[in-house]
Amino acid sequence: MIFRILEDQHAQKSSEAKAVDRRFMALALALGRRGLGNTFPNPAVGAVIAKDGAIVGRGWTQPGGRPHAEVEALRRAGEAARGATLYVTLEPCSHVGKSPPCADAVIAAGIARVVSAVEDPNPEVAGQGHARLRAAGIRVDLGTGAQEAARDHAGHFRRVRDGRPHVILKLAVSPDGFIGAAGRKPVPVTGEKVHSRVHLLRAQCDAVLVGIGTVLSDDPELTCRLPGMIRQSPIRVVLDRALRLPGKAKLVHSARQTPLWVMTSSLSEAPAAMLLQAAGAQVMRVPTTTAPPPGLDLAAVLKALAGKGISRLLVEGGAKVASSFVAADLVDEVWLFRGAQEIGAGGVPALDALPLTAIAGSPGLKVRASETIENDTLTIFERA
Repeated sequence: MIFRILEDQHAQKSSEAKAVDRRFMALALALGRRGLGNTFPNPAVGAVIAKDGAIVGRGWTQPGGRPHAEVEALRRAGEAARGATLYVTLEPCSHVGKSPPCADAVIAAGIARVVSAVEDPNPEVAGQGHARLRAAGIRVDLGTGAQEAARDHAGHFRRVRDGRPHVILKLAVSPDGFIGAAGRKPVPVTGEKVHSRVHLLRAQCDAVLVGIGTVLSDDPELTCRLPGMIRQSPIRVVLDRALRLPGKAKLVHSARQTPLWVMTSSLSEAPAAMLLQAAGAQVMRVPTTTAPPPGLDLAAVLKALAGKGISRLLVEGGAKVASSFVAADLVDEVWLFRGAQEIGAGGVPALDALPLTAIAGSPGLKVRASETIENDTLTIFERA
């Protein structure tokens, strides 16, 4: 009987400890998301330092990728870090890059325990950070918040493992499946609250991509226009095989304020490229596809973007670009907004020649979340 009581007490304490770990890790995850779209080429990590049930330090990866989250949290904790527990959403780095290893900083600060959500697949880390901590006598517990962390770090994982960014496709469609009116005329499909949500999504991505057709028809800015967040606008990427991007476009006029990258073919005219570069844009040449219809090789585009440090890419349009990414199985996540007002006959299909069931009915995609936003709805799909 006594043994059973002791076992029950031990189980209760263990359950309470796990609940505490989950609570502090949830905060670390929320802190890490503050850096999404703002830390590339480094992952957006969050860290919390707790001692005797109280938070003594917290941090997240700073703009441009440095300082790292652990270093920020340790700086804020100061001497209070000695004997404390560090909660971190990704394994502390163990290699010397542009800054010393975070694992060494954790050891030097006297941290007693590290709760790490996931191991870093980067070959320069890949368990070595955890091993270094354990060798220094620090207890390391792995796995708390792993599912959420894997989702938050999906861009980092994808770039390390596959050499390309995590691709998020955004579509705003009418109930009858269109994104524009007859003659490719732009028409509002969703309400203002959806627009704000899209701008926030832009801010959480490293780059946003559209085709030259969207630029010519809509003349978009592709910035984050939420109050006070213009500086968190993503890099704007345009697929423009023949360099038709006009110098009067808003994207070109703002290229010195918000970076503009133009992906084109090796056959495009050099003078056109020089004019864009003179305006502040960066022109990148990538291979084209050999099979019709002619276009840029999307795999090569993604490889080039990953090589520049891009890990989260938002694809916003238009219909042909969206269709091409879906057909090439290069979409990892879909944000499908549905408006309430039908567009009617002659509208522009959301996925060009592909039906919307290529997303909603795809065995390769599953629904992760759905919600109502005033009169509109949002369904988020992810790879199954």
